[in-house]
Amino acid sequence: MPIPKNKICIWYDREAEAAANFYASVFPDSKVGNVWRSPSDNPGSSAGDVLVVEFTVCGIPCIGLNGGPMFKQSEAFSFQIATDDQAETDRYWNAIVGNGGAESECGWCKDRWGVNWQITPRTLTEAMTAGGAEAKRAFDAMMSMRKIDVAKIDAARRG
Repeated sequence: MPIPKNKICIWYDREAEAAANFYASVFPDSKVGNVWRSPSDNPGSSAGDVLVVEFTVCGIPCIGLNGGPMFKQSEAFSFQIATDDQAETDRYWNAIVGNGGAESECGWCKDRWGVNWQITPRTLTEAMTAGGAEAKRAFDAMMSMRKIDVAKIDAARRG
């Protein structure tokens, strides 16, 4: 299999493989690939420990690096997952938050490894793309939410 020209590298303390397995169990077009063990001791792990895990999230190639506790996740990076309806929004949100994660504002949540996710119904993105008063109404409605409520966004879009 050819090596992708570009992939996302996500730093984990020690649980990249567990995170990759979780993502593969939750999101479509997701899987775990190669797992590489450290050939020698390094600041983040010992020889033989899992060092790098290749995985795909919704078709996007990624690697998880078990680099140790030096660097923490922040909202500066997030996966944005487009959803088609409330059931899909609920499924992803509940999987992340219910597996040791945490809710945030405006459709954002954080998984138990600290990686940030935006669970974003397409209707919200469509409203923002429409611009004008429709975008303002949808945006104002979103600002009061944690998990996005599709029916409230749709109602705001209609005015």
